[in-house]
Amino acid sequence: GGGGGGGSGSREAVERLVREHPVVVFMKGSPAQPLCGFSNAVVQILRLHGVEDYRAHDVLQDPDLRQGIKNYSNWPTIPQVYLNGEFVGGCDILLQMHQNGDLVEELKKLGIRSALLDAEKDQEKK
Repeated sequence: GGGGGGGSGSREAVERLVREHPVVVFMKGSPAQPLCGFSNAVVQILRLHGVEDYRAHDVLQDPDLRQGIKNYSNWPTIPQVYLNGEFVGGCDILLQMHQNGDLVEELKKLGIRSALLDAEKDQEKK
């Protein structure tokens, strides 16, 4: 128990959120309805890899969380992507990882098989 300013923006609260699932995204809007282009890009990249099972938190619903997550990661912008409780980066970093193949590797570490691997296999068969 005890208080200690344990609001949704506190370090403890944010830490709980980033650890509650292997893939956690803090974004504007929801995966079904992203409310900024960068958040949309993150959703699309995850979708390309077949990652549908992840936690998304809409920071527009929670100003405390929006500030708290920036403090936690020391990263000034949203969206933010966490893999296995570790801050990965925003849209541009995720895109870079997508393009250079790092994202496939990172997902593999989490036991998630990227759909792009299957897509590549299909092309080899032809």
